[in-house]
Amino acid sequence: MKTKVGIIGGGPSGLLLGQLLDLIGIDNIVLEKHSREYVLGRIRAGVLEHGFAELMREAQCGDRMDAEGEIHDGFYIAEGGNKRRVDLAGHTGGNSVMVYGQTELTRDLYEAREKMDGNIIHNVEDVKLHDLKSDAPHITYSDGTDTIRIDCDYIIGADGFHGVSRKSIPADVLVEHEKVYPFGWLGVLSRTKPVSPELIYAKSDRGFALCSLRSQVLSRYYIQVPLTETAADWSDDAFWTELKARLPKDVADGLETGPSIEKSIAPLRSFVAEPMRYGSLFLAGDAAHIFPPTGARGLNSAGSDIYYLYHALMDHYKDGDDTGLDSYSEKALARIWKAQRFSWWMTTLLHKLPDNTSYENKLQQTDMDYLFSSEAALSSLAENYVGLPF
Repeated sequence: MKTKVGIIGGGPSGLLLGQLLDLIGIDNIVLEKHSREYVLGRIRAGVLEHGFAELMREAQCGDRMDAEGEIHDGFYIAEGGNKRRVDLAGHTGGNSVMVYGQTELTRDLYEAREKMDGNIIHNVEDVKLHDLKSDAPHITYSDGTDTIRIDCDYIIGADGFHGVSRKSIPADVLVEHEKVYPFGWLGVLSRTKPVSPELIYAKSDRGFALCSLRSQVLSRYYIQVPLTETAADWSDDAFWTELKARLPKDVADGLETGPSIEKSIAPLRSFVAEPMRYGSLFLAGDAAHIFPPTGARGLNSAGSDIYYLYHALMDHYKDGDDTGLDSYSEKALARIWKAQRFSWWMTTLLHKLPDNTSYENKLQQTDMDYLFSSEAALSSLAENYVGLPF
């Protein structure tokens, strides 16, 4: 087989790039390790920057998102029994975020690819990247019986943290930066009415909690837990009791509880790989960077990678201009590190940090007090939360 762009990974990043490229006539093939059903079964984030939502519309995949997603012009931070609202729209000149589940977003992308007969190959095994520094890179994979070769001009590694793409960059070239947090988020999805029309980030002496939602009948809640615990350690009743204990009384009193549809613990990690280009290989999304879920930077930062790659490939094939390709790693990493800073800041602001000294706890509280005493600080928070410009 032969194509212009080989995309490794059939999650939202790979599907979105494939869709955008097809719309402007740039041939591509998407390879996915798992089945479509497996991909659509993954529960992920649901807060989209305004820029990511615009990219979905440009990909002609935004109709259902706009019909069913919820525009949020703000969110709450709760502490000490009170909650205070961060006015996103007011502090950013009208920008907002879209609450729309990643599973539904991925479903929309799959349906769009089907309508355009997009080339997605599932259940591929033993994917390998070859001759990345040459003018003739290629990909090989197994379909379980035969080894298939795909010749292409460029390879996009959107295959996640554990994928083959980043591992194909030589160790003496790749630099990895990582911070592992000593806690995780226990998340519960329930078919219950959300306790709040906007997200509530709660800081308490018992640990962090988040009240989120997927729709008006589907809620997503999280509590901070030690990494030594598992989801099996928590019954539904124990989860609801602990969640209520971390929320202001009026919020806890209004909380509708019910059986969990899904329950899991996500460890918190910050990770960045540099560079994001090696020869004809370009990394995107979780293959290059991981964020704590605080502040919802993960999927949105993958979206900025796809934005840069889409425009760079369009300039290359339409105008013979390689400026975007040549500057991709530098430009993408500049935005990624700003998102990393914001994600780290929100995480350290809102969580109970077990290794903190009394001095550090005082600084954490001072940071919170300053935030709500300064319009400039609130504007900075809002600007980062709705998404920095691409």
